[in-house]
Amino acid sequence: MHIAIVEDDINMRKSLEMALGEYEEFTITSYKSAIDALKKIDHSVDLIVTDINMPGMDGIEFIKKLDGAYDIIVITGNATLNRAIESVRLGVKDFLTKPFEIDTLVDAIRRHVKVRAKTHESFEKIDSSKGAEGNFIAMSSELEKALNIARKAAKTDVSVLLLGESGVGKELFAQYVHKNSPRIKNPFVAINMAAIPENLLESELFGYEKGAFTDATSEKKGHFEMANGGTLFLDEIGEMPLSLQAKLLRVIQERVMVRVGGTKEMPIDVRIVSATNADIKRKIKEGHFREDLYYRLNTIPVEIAPLRERREEIMPICEEILARVRSKYAIDYRYFSQEAIDSLMRYNWPGNIRELISVVERAAILSDTESISKEDLFLESRSWM
Repeated sequence: MHIAIVEDDINMRKSLEMALGEYEEFTITSYKSAIDALKKIDHSVDLIVTDINMPGMDGIEFIKKLDGAYDIIVITGNATLNRAIESVRLGVKDFLTKPFEIDTLVDAIRRHVKVRAKTHESFEKIDSSKGAEGNFIAMSSELEKALNIARKAAKTDVSVLLLGESGVGKELFAQYVHKNSPRIKNPFVAINMAAIPENLLESELFGYEKGAFTDATSEKKGHFEMANGGTLFLDEIGEMPLSLQAKLLRVIQERVMVRVGGTKEMPIDVRIVSATNADIKRKIKEGHFREDLYYRLNTIPVEIAPLRERREEIMPICEEILARVRSKYAIDYRYFSQEAIDSLMRYNWPGNIRELISVVERAAILSDTESISKEDLFLESRSWM
């Protein structure tokens, strides 16, 4: 497991490096500031342990910049209730106050390995009659329409572009396309364009040869090679640097690629599913996105409605999340009070299903009684979003 430590105090940083480095299952990388971490951190990191009070950029701002791309444990020597609540709002599930025993941190890390709540988790009902491994909890005409388009597109090899706000479940849709396609037995590989620094993105996509750059001590496969024969999901495609868009277009058109630092063309058989919450047409007009690439990616567009437009699905999804959280954490029986249900139904869910997972999971853990109350949801404190 690759753990990144972000801590400005050199003594604390070195202590954590040494203590965690004694565990064979952990690979440790450390950064002296959030700014430094944002420049260098990559998708190989499984978990981030970060301080809150740091110069330049504090931990809260750092967590916002990461935008849910990583699991995070917060450590701080100056904990306040407001800071703790704000970090929880942003999806942090462990908040440790200095000083703490290293065993406490290790337990928290291992707990993340076992029960990490992936935002792309499938809220499915098994229905073999439709030929998929499962189906969404689809009770709205909006979602059923989107699923119908995705189901038809899946039978072909054309590119699919998923459109929708952050947190609506675009990766789950991409998995749905893959599972309903002839490529189901081959790899499904995902990469988030917004989560990887621009200077690393090309090598992550296309791989590199030994000696391609200073740290390239051996060759490495990129996501295209890893997905060969299967499906490659390009998330947040609207954030792809313009400099790489021409290379992506060539790979899609020619079905060949070249590793960074290499000269040999490699044949690639990959089905492309991409997604964005950006206004791509505006980006094209502003010169930030290639029009020819857009048409290659947008053979079949699938628009996924935000959760606030599918309110009939809120409580069924909540019940499914609650059941899974209880099972994962061995929590006693819980149910939603009527006031809690009313609050869940009234709230506009700007973070969509990703936010819903966070709210229900936290409420189930923090509630002191079987009945989850309106106060357990903390929805009033989220009105700033």
